[in-house]
Amino acid sequence: MEPILEVNELTMDFGGLRALDHLSLEIKPGEIVALIGPNGAGKTTFFNCITGIYPPTEGQMLIRPPGKKSRKLNGLKPNHVTENGLARTFQNIRLFQNMTVLENVMIGRHCRTSSGIVSAILQGKSNRQEEEQIVADSYEVLEKIGLTGFVNEFAKNLPYGAQRRLEIARAMATEPFLLLLDEPAAGMNPLETRELDELIVKIRDQEGISILLIEHDMKLVMSLSDRIYVVDYGKKIAQGTPADIKNNPAVIKAYLGEDVDA
Repeated sequence: MEPILEVNELTMDFGGLRALDHLSLEIKPGEIVALIGPNGAGKTTFFNCITGIYPPTEGQMLIRPPGKKSRKLNGLKPNHVTENGLARTFQNIRLFQNMTVLENVMIGRHCRTSSGIVSAILQGKSNRQEEEQIVADSYEVLEKIGLTGFVNEFAKNLPYGAQRRLEIARAMATEPFLLLLDEPAAGMNPLETRELDELIVKIRDQEGISILLIEHDMKLVMSLSDRIYVVDYGKKIAQGTPADIKNNPAVIKAYLGEDVDA
């Protein structure tokens, strides 16, 4: 089975600092893959490269969307990366705080619309129909994420865990085949983390969306992941199943601690 994301020898330099050092990674259909390592290891830089925010210094990034031809991510702008089926959340919540929950999801949905700016201004019949469909599709996403109870609430008024889920909902509204989650459990309490665990598995199993996540919560990583990549100073130092990583002495000592309850 060919990978849906294949990254080869990815390197990112910022002046004299090498943030990513010939990092290679792949994700196959239906996988939940974790990218772990200490702060400053290059994890978010990796996300920024494959989503078009940073142009990498070297390396190739290739996607194979299900049922479509493969294509390079190199050189694509962030909006074009999203249009090609990659969506992400951010380490720091980036919601439109003074817009409603529904409106936040609708913004994500607009990348799948066909109306141009002229028709949007003139509000023709086809544009109105499309807007109605956007509302319906966005509400359906909120149903899947379990946020319909907040549909007309301003994003800023949501509990913290619900704001994290709303970011995921907005990303899902773009119809991705690969969802990139940057520390989705950051700041969550144990109950919210358990609910997040269940949600991520549900997205993979029911929606057929593969997942790549950066996360420091090792219990969450070990329970969710099919495979794990470990990076340090931009270099890959280990990869394998949770059992492989859990039993890797160097990884245990450096990142997981001596006692990992997974």
